[in-house]
Amino acid sequence: MILIGQYDSSFVRRVGIALRLYGLPFEHRPWSTFGEADKIRPYNPLTRVPTLVLDDGDVLVESHVILDYVDSLVAPERRMYPTAEPERHRGMKVAALATGLADKGVSLFYEKRLHGEVSDLWVERCRTQIGTVLDVLEKDRAGRPTPYWFGEAIGHADIAVAAALRHVMDSHPGMIALDAYPALAAHAAKLEALPVFQEIQQPFIPPE
Repeated sequence: MILIGQYDSSFVRRVGIALRLYGLPFEHRPWSTFGEADKIRPYNPLTRVPTLVLDDGDVLVESHVILDYVDSLVAPERRMYPTAEPERHRGMKVAALATGLADKGVSLFYEKRLHGEVSDLWVERCRTQIGTVLDVLEKDRAGRPTPYWFGEAIGHADIAVAAALRHVMDSHPGMIALDAYPALAAHAAKLEALPVFQEIQQPFIPPE
């Protein structure tokens, strides 16, 4: 398999980390959606990342779709979403909130960086959405005493939250006062210290 996209994207990073934790071999092509869009377009007409090229040449796009496929390649007991309800949909909810958080961070960055006239209304909307999601995630994580969000083993929800926090904090320095979210701060620190997180990572690189 070939994973396309840079690891400063939390969406690409969560896929790369999952592939490594599952022990699934892949080639990484760290192409930028800005500077190297022409390389991505033949695989993904949206020129978005992550893009995963399968061994048979088929292509998957969007991180949640990619991870659903990747989960199908391992035994049920190894899958990183809980397999039983209601924890399964709760895990998917946490991951969705995290990817939504990351998406708002991207929208806010583009608004400030790419638009000649910044919309204060849009900026405030994004910042409110980010803050509200952080409040919800903090309350949820604080209420769970287990080492990881849904038990003793790392899951997709854990990865998504840590990757999203890293991206938003790197792309918007000083915007999040992490000491206001002690459970999330501890969660992110624990995961970022793991060897796989150290390997699958990249400093945030603003598009030219």
